[in-house]
Amino acid sequence: MTPLIDIVFLLLIFFLVATTFHQEEREMQIALPIASASGPVSVSLRELVINVNAEGEIILGGRIMDPEALSTLVLEAVESNPGQKVTVRGDRTTAYSNIVSVLDICKASGIQEPYLDTVLGP
Repeated sequence: MTPLIDIVFLLLIFFLVATTFHQEEREMQIALPIASASGPVSVSLRELVINVNAEGEIILGGRIMDPEALSTLVLEAVESNPGQKVTVRGDRTTAYSNIVSVLDICKASGIQEPYLDTVLGP
């Protein structure tokens, strides 16, 4: 039991020291260089999640969209970020043709690999 307690205390000390070093690195006064094509990291990592409900309606950001509006929006997202990620989530009762039409819109707009989201069942 004693060796186990020793290991737990050593791990605790290690994480406390590592956390302290991490804070000190963030608090250093460093003048960062200026880039002409800079932008927030979160913009480039933002993922579009397109939902297709049971009736076949396309929903993006809580809004129901028609295929033309979706195509325009995805095309604009690809123009601003060529590595744009897209996830397509379809209701299990919707016709597969509804999901295929959304995937087709994504591919036509320049998304290289749209991700088809599923849920693993029991």
